[in-house]
Amino acid sequence: DGMIPSDKSAACDESFGTFFNHTSAGKYIPRAIFIDLEPSVIDEVRTGTYKQLFHPEQLINGKEDAANNYGRGHYTVGKEIIEQVLDRIRKMADHCCGLQGFLMFHSFGGGTGSGFTSLLMERLSIDYGKKSKLEFAVYPAPQISTAVVEPYNSILTTHTTLEHSDCAFMVDNEAIYDICRRNLDIGRPTYTNLNRLIGQIVSSITASLRFDGALNVDLTEFQTNLVPYPRIHFPLATYAPVVSSDKAYHDQGSVAEITNACFEPANQMVK
Repeated sequence: DGMIPSDKSAACDESFGTFFNHTSAGKYIPRAIFIDLEPSVIDEVRTGTYKQLFHPEQLINGKEDAANNYGRGHYTVGKEIIEQVLDRIRKMADHCCGLQGFLMFHSFGGGTGSGFTSLLMERLSIDYGKKSKLEFAVYPAPQISTAVVEPYNSILTTHTTLEHSDCAFMVDNEAIYDICRRNLDIGRPTYTNLNRLIGQIVSSITASLRFDGALNVDLTEFQTNLVPYPRIHFPLATYAPVVSSDKAYHDQGSVAEITNACFEPANQMVK
């Protein structure tokens, strides 16, 4: 519910202040906005385990989805809620004492993930000019496809990504499925399994923003260290070691083994 348990001292750990806003009531509210063009998924958050954690105005949805259509997400249905979204972003940005930029989580294959995200990034570029925009994007995979029009949506949104994004970390469902099956011994991985693995990767990438360190201490440093040319800003994430809970206490990987595992194609987040 966003409250720190009384037995834990928050004073000694300010690391979560980067991604959470501390209210006068002592509650920590995530600096996150959830957006979808149709209500069903957002309603799951509203009624789910973490319903007390999020501010109700941070959960925004429309009335009809984009039907896997980039055009609907960008030009028609998406346009109806973009002003509401930007207004909420503006309010949230006002609560930040040093806004560095935006982290965007979306898919490339869906209508909302491609079309609406493109519209949002274009508008953020106008309103927040120089602020960094980092993406964590799920790219469609040929073997695991939910819609026949995914290639069209991906190409259209990649065009916007080239112009308006500063760094985009790609993840593809097929690669994540394979890692869950092979490394975590999950016979039939669910979206929960996939999202937990992606969440672990995102947590590791953003750890340098939340904790003191020498490298990648702010969003602009990600660009400096990972992007060779502004338009070629798609670093490949590889994660190691990924081991199941059963094996975690028995496998003792050396630094050399873990480093070598990072160069294994099987551990890449994109096939």
